[in-house]
Amino acid sequence: MDPGYDRHVFICAHERPPGSSRGCCREKGSLELMSAIKRAAKAEGIPNIRVQKSGCLNFCEHGISCVVYPEGVWYTLTGEADIPAIIEHLRTGTVAPHLLMRLEE
Repeated sequence: MDPGYDRHVFICAHERPPGSSRGCCREKGSLELMSAIKRAAKAEGIPNIRVQKSGCLNFCEHGISCVVYPEGVWYTLTGEADIPAIIEHLRTGTVAPHLLMRLEE
């Protein structure tokens, strides 16, 4: 059976104890941002996508971790200002270079 998704977005919802040196995506508002992305995608009428929370994606210290499949593009999100770029990726597959996760920083 085909799941019917053209693109699948995972947004980290990991929660570490308060004061963790790496921080966590949940304390940075990942669940609220995930909900906002879902609403925006629905409002735009983008079919065949799935936006959902994930367990730890292991890059919480960089910001809210997000990965979009099938491209396997990793993003670091900071808030609602990033939604238009993510929606464009979901609609057209266009990668948002300014949101790409940069692990060397």
